[in-house]
Amino acid sequence: MPGNYEDKIFLIEVEKIKPNPFQPRSEFNNERLRDLADSIRQYGVLQPLVVTRNEVEREDGSLYSEYELIAGERRWRASQLAGLKQVPAVIRTGAQSDKEKLEMAIIENLQREDLNPIERAQAFFRLIKEFNLTHAEVAKRIGRSREYVSNTVRILNLPQEMLDALVSGKINEGHTRPLLMLSDRPHEQVTIFKEIIFKRLNVRDTENIARRIAFDKVRKIETLVEPEILELEEQLTEKYGNRVTVEKKEKGGRVMIDWASEDDLKRILKMMCEVKPQSILEVKDEMGSQAEVSEKEEQETENQAAELTASEKELPTEGPKDDEENLYFIKNFSV
Repeated sequence: MPGNYEDKIFLIEVEKIKPNPFQPRSEFNNERLRDLADSIRQYGVLQPLVVTRNEVEREDGSLYSEYELIAGERRWRASQLAGLKQVPAVIRTGAQSDKEKLEMAIIENLQREDLNPIERAQAFFRLIKEFNLTHAEVAKRIGRSREYVSNTVRILNLPQEMLDALVSGKINEGHTRPLLMLSDRPHEQVTIFKEIIFKRLNVRDTENIARRIAFDKVRKIETLVEPEILELEEQLTEKYGNRVTVEKKEKGGRVMIDWASEDDLKRILKMMCEVKPQSILEVKDEMGSQAEVSEKEEQETENQAAELTASEKELPTEGPKDDEENLYFIKNFSV
């Protein structure tokens, strides 16, 4: 084979190709592999594999060529299922060390968009951890920004349940950003994750909710919120079933209600229209009045019980009734 074979396509025997131990892709769906094998039987391998070539010495001293995959393991596996003896491949040169092979495998797969977000994050993490590269160095090698690398690696901090949902397509990569904003609030993080799944929240709605929760935490830490305002927020949150934030200013203020979807917003507006318009202070006074009424009713009940007990003590004790008048006396039953 000529020495200069970069970017040229060759037919290589399937049995001479071995998988790359640094392959970033880890998920191979068997059903999709079978579908791809059916397509290969009919149309052949349309996109060549990418491999490196190594000269291996036999026991008798002779040499033979061996190839290691860089990109295209799905096509290679499907070609085996389809019964192909040879597959088209492009031979890459210059990748000798493990780090170079891993870098080349990541770059080739990224260019072909063959990796899911988790596989891409794991590949970046391996470059950083195993080969002591910084985020900036990884970004330079793949032609992306440092922020892109850092944000991608952060995905691995999500709980396994959310990572599985990302791989299966129940959530997308855009949803991971607002979920990561709530890493220090696991209860709210899980709640929003379930809302994404069941209410099919888009990324913007998810970010708005996560931002409000994060802002609420910062507000309570950095500013002294009046206990009455916090109590009112809790009461309104319970009433509408959504997070409510009350901001009091020198003159007036504002009430903010989080909503997850248009249907959720319509539900809240309907609830508002069904009640008489009230100011925040009137709502608070009403709730306070209800509490006072409940206390008064409880006190009156206690007083009535005490009076009843006293009156029972004053009643005269009745003597025993005649046997004839007592219908349940044992003598009045015949056998």
